[in-house]
Amino acid sequence: MSVGLLALLDDVVAIAKVAAASLDDVVSQAAKAGAKAAAVVLDDTAVTPRYVVGFAAERELPIVGKIALGSLRNKLLILLPCILALSYFLPWLITPLLMFGGAYLCYEGTEKVFEAIVPHRARAHEAKLETVALNPRSLEDEKVAGAIKTDFILSAEIMTIALAAVPDAGIVMQALVLALVGIGITVAVYGLVALIVKADDVGMVLAKYEGRSMAGGLRRAIGRALVRGMPYFLTLLGAVGTAAMIWVGGGIIVHGLEVYGVHWLGHAIPSTAEVAAGALTSAAGAVRWAVEIFLLGLVGLLIGAACIPLVGLVFAPAWRLFKVFYASTKGRDRGPPATAANGPVSADHGKEDASVP
Repeated sequence: MSVGLLALLDDVVAIAKVAAASLDDVVSQAAKAGAKAAAVVLDDTAVTPRYVVGFAAERELPIVGKIALGSLRNKLLILLPCILALSYFLPWLITPLLMFGGAYLCYEGTEKVFEAIVPHRARAHEAKLETVALNPRSLEDEKVAGAIKTDFILSAEIMTIALAAVPDAGIVMQALVLALVGIGITVAVYGLVALIVKADDVGMVLAKYEGRSMAGGLRRAIGRALVRGMPYFLTLLGAVGTAAMIWVGGGIIVHGLEVYGVHWLGHAIPSTAEVAAGALTSAAGAVRWAVEIFLLGLVGLLIGAACIPLVGLVFAPAWRLFKVFYASTKGRDRGPPATAANGPVSADHGKEDASVP
């Protein structure tokens, strides 16, 4: 009996070691995949706070929570199974879908630039567009819907990069890595966004500290700096987020063109960056990065500028027709309104009838 029990315990220990090794492998692969997606993660962090600006302080964290929940749904319930299925059955479809998403990011970013330069024409363009949400109940719903839509594109890029980091793993390992990357990145991004949007409230608390010590004075100084500086920081972060969308979108398009054999643009950008870096060797790395980002952003701006009239003339009318169809379908599902002999039954009349024994 004791020998059998010891053998069983040995088997349990061996299984536990295998499970621990597998878990370590998943975590290490997820860490590697997450590191490769770091650039897009930074872009996601920079983009999101602009959707919260302008709301009351008590609504900031609930809005960030709604966007974070939508981001998790994007990554785990939609993108994870779709990307795995596409990679196994329709791998050729991933690149055009990513390029379509990249074009959307270029459009979103260029539209913000367009709005800053010629606000009147930008407002005329926006007047042609319908709201993003199918049934928006408030400006908050619309902002959350817009943030989740932009997050979907960035999340698709993150999940695709994560999958490319584990190309030879089995489907279970790939699914675990993608899930871990998706959860980890969402928590990190929206946790940081929550800290950013509440920094001014923290500053208010510190600025009101009444202690007379040197530490108390330092707290008040830090608090006043946060309160005064956060509006400028959020403005800067919004500009960075807009530039990031254009840059990332342009990069997706350039890499997609290389997949389809158009290599000259993908070669010209790093070659130009190398020439610029050679002209200023003291800061070669920074110059190379800045020139490459600038050129990818220029590509993104050109694509976004081409997309603005296309969206206004094609996609906006198509979306409007879809919303009309969706509303009519919902109306049919609810059925015709109840009627009485003398006409429609009002809600109050129904309540009165229900109260009669």
